[in-house]
Amino acid sequence: MLKVLHISTSDVEGGAARATYRLHRGLLERGVTSQMLVRAKRTNDNSVIAAGSFLTKLGPPLSSFPLRKYPAREKSMFSSQGFFDALAARVDRLNPDLIHLHWICNGFLRIETLAKFKQPIVWTLHDMWSFTGGCHYTQECQKYQDSCGNCPHLKSDRQEDLSRQTWRRKAKTWQNLNLTVVSPSNWLAQCARQSSLFKQFRVEVIPHGLNLKKYQPVDRATSRSILHLPQNKQLIAFGAVTNTTDRRKGFYLLKAALERLSQLGWQDKIELIIFGQGNPSQFTDLGFPVHCLGKFQDDLSLSIVYSAADITVVPSTQEAFGQVASESLACGTPVAAFGATGLLDIIEHQQNGYLAQPFIAEDLAQGIVWLLEDARRYRQLCKRARQQAEREFSLELQANRYLTIYDSLAI
Repeated sequence: MLKVLHISTSDVEGGAARATYRLHRGLLERGVTSQMLVRAKRTNDNSVIAAGSFLTKLGPPLSSFPLRKYPAREKSMFSSQGFFDALAARVDRLNPDLIHLHWICNGFLRIETLAKFKQPIVWTLHDMWSFTGGCHYTQECQKYQDSCGNCPHLKSDRQEDLSRQTWRRKAKTWQNLNLTVVSPSNWLAQCARQSSLFKQFRVEVIPHGLNLKKYQPVDRATSRSILHLPQNKQLIAFGAVTNTTDRRKGFYLLKAALERLSQLGWQDKIELIIFGQGNPSQFTDLGFPVHCLGKFQDDLSLSIVYSAADITVVPSTQEAFGQVASESLACGTPVAAFGATGLLDIIEHQQNGYLAQPFIAEDLAQGIVWLLEDARRYRQLCKRARQQAEREFSLELQANRYLTIYDSLAI
C-alpha cells in the first residue's frame, strides 16, 4: 500500500494549507496511506503530525534575520529558508514511499534539507517561491529565468545579494532531486518551465480540488439571514487576508473600480461583504456600505458567505490558482477578476464570470455591472458557475490525477 507524506507549514491555516489538507483527505478516501507533517496543527486529525521540534518553533522569528540588511524591501513575503530544521530525521522515522511537498516557507524547511530525502518528491506549487531567489511572486521581474540578483523585491543594487545567494543554494540542492513538479494552473506551470531552477524537471498541471458536498449553493435568503446581511441589496464579496497590504492582491484596483461604480450610480444598489483578516478600519472609505464578517476557516461557513453574495471579486494581479474564485463558483456565485495568471483556468469570460482587461479598474467595474444588471443572464451565470466546479474542481478528480502521477513514479 502506497504511503505518502505531505509536508506543509499547517493543515488548515491559510489557503495553501487548506488546499493541501483537502487533497490529503481526498487521498485517504481512495485508500492511500496519507499523512501530513506540519509545524502548526489546527485540527484533531490523527493523520496530521506536528513536527514538534524546538527548531521548528524558532524558524519563523529567525528566518527574517537576513532581511534586516534590506530595510527598503517590499512588504510582501521573501523567504531565504536558511535556518536549520530537524525534519530529515523525522521523515526517516515516518519512512514514507513518497514525499509530497507543499508550502514549506516561513522558516519551516531549510533548502538543503531536500537533498537529504531519499524518496521521490512531488512538489505542488502554491506560489513561485520554489523557482525564484526568494520572492513568492515576481510581479514584472523575470530574473528567475536566469539567476536572480539585483533584486527589485529587496530594492537591492547588488548582483550578489540575498536573492542570488538563495538562488545558488537552490540550484545546488535541486539538481540531484528526484522531483516531479505539479502546478495548479497553466500560467504557473509555464513560469516553472521557463525558470532556470525547474526547466529540467517534469511539470504537470492539476487544479486544486474542493469537496463539492461542502462547497455548494446554499439558499441566498437563508445565508443572508445567518450572517445578518440585507436581503434587498446586491452584495459583492471580497476575501481580505493580506489583501490590503500586499499590492499583488489588487485592493487598490478594487477601490478604483468601486469609485467608478459610484460614478455610474450604483451607490444605493450595492453593498460589500469583506471576509478574512482585514482590519475593518481599512474599509471605511470605499463609498459603499461594508459588512466585515471576520475570519472563517471551515468550509461550511465559507460556503454560506459565498452563497450570500451575488458575486465575488478577485482583483489580484498574480494568483497561482485562485481558490477564492473556485470556491465561489462551486457555490454558484459568479466571479469578476482580471484576465491573467491562474484565474484564467477558473473563470470562463461571460460564461460563469467576467475577466476584465489586465489591470484596468474601469473594466473591472464594467464587469461587475455586466454580471449584475440582467437578472435572466445572471441566473444562467450562476448555473454555469456550479457546472464548471463540477467539471474541473472536484476533490475526486484532483485525487485521481495525483494517483496517476504517483503510479508513474513506480514507487
